[in-house]
Amino acid sequence: MAEFENIKQMPHSLVAEQALLGAIIIDQENLLKAETLKPEHFYIDSHKIIFAAIRNLFSKSRSIDLVTLIEAVKEESGTTEFDAAKYIKIICDVAAENTNVSEYVRIIEEKATLRELINAARDISETAFSEKGEVHSIVDYAEQAVFAVADKRYRTGLTHISETLKENYAYYQYIASHPGEDMGLRTGYNDLDDVFIGLGEGDLVLIGARPGVGKTTFALNIALSMGKIYPKKDIAIFSLEMSKQQLVHRLISCEALIDNYVVRKASFNDEQWGDVALACSNLSATGIYLDDTSDISMTEIKSKIRRLKNCGMVIIDYLQLMQAETHKDNRVLEVADITRSLKLLAKEMKIPVLICSQLSRPPKGAKERRPVLSDLRDSGAIEQDADIVMMLYREDYDTGEEKNSVPSDQQIIECIIGKNRHGQTGTVKFAWHGHYFKFVPIETKYV
Repeated sequence: MAEFENIKQMPHSLVAEQALLGAIIIDQENLLKAETLKPEHFYIDSHKIIFAAIRNLFSKSRSIDLVTLIEAVKEESGTTEFDAAKYIKIICDVAAENTNVSEYVRIIEEKATLRELINAARDISETAFSEKGEVHSIVDYAEQAVFAVADKRYRTGLTHISETLKENYAYYQYIASHPGEDMGLRTGYNDLDDVFIGLGEGDLVLIGARPGVGKTTFALNIALSMGKIYPKKDIAIFSLEMSKQQLVHRLISCEALIDNYVVRKASFNDEQWGDVALACSNLSATGIYLDDTSDISMTEIKSKIRRLKNCGMVIIDYLQLMQAETHKDNRVLEVADITRSLKLLAKEMKIPVLICSQLSRPPKGAKERRPVLSDLRDSGAIEQDADIVMMLYREDYDTGEEKNSVPSDQQIIECIIGKNRHGQTGTVKFAWHGHYFKFVPIETKYV
């Protein structure tokens, strides 16, 4: 083992490391104030060994004193070259009577983060110099390396309920004095907003539908509505199936109320040209961002979101096309990994993440064809991780009577709220204007 005096010139604080270890040895209750630290946070090798030995003793509910710690250090290091007794006495002498353990922990964590950044930068530099692989892959690797360091900083500890009660009570007072505001982002559809009380920070929201019913269009309608309500918030739409141009066709058709067929052919009359120009202006005023990378990974999604200045919501279309970070033989396990990652993304970024998902078709001959939670394709983990599950149902489409029934601008789509972690479930109805790819609310309240 290298001598503990052999210190490389990397960011570190010898005094802080010694003082913390000494404070813990003198009073093991101080270890509770260093709960976020791990041996690798320490720079000096001997300090890593001593801290690991302390944690090992603590986990076994054994007392921490000079005798037990010396034996634990010998066991941890696997060598007798290190004079544990002598050095432990030194660090105990460094620890002052009035120790500031929390400050020592902060210093040690910050120095460790700086070292991790330096190591990440070194790896990035070596990878770039090697010129192996595509440039965009190297850039992605660089982003992942830096974000991996940043992610380790987002940790929270236990807090007494009184602290959270204060926050909640202050929130209640604010909302009571500002009745027009709520705790979440409004979709612009009053019935939905009444049920959800807005989409909250950290919410994973799922829109499920059978192929062709309109899950992509519904997500776009929500994005457009929220983009107008919150023009200063960025809304990132990741489309794994449709191109950006196809999405914009639909958004223009929806905003200008021009048949999508006319939009795609660009066969506008003079009045429609003006409507298209106005629609483009309105869309440009929103914070909507589009990405149509078909094989995008969760890591890439996260890195792109971080580049936005004020991301308010993320929409991903759709779940079954996403690839897991690590390949598994079972697709169900892969989907479970993806949905868990999406939930963690929403929680970490403190934004709602809206994911579209396909639903399985009902068995032939089934009398009730409205979708239920068990129709979520590939995994029960989707239902478990999602905070809100909305399932779209169009009776004429599902029964195969679409072509011979009512015109597409008079169809009714049911938005079945199958799960709402925050409150009520039920059904909200929309008028479906298929020619314009537009959902229009029917203000009948949910049933």
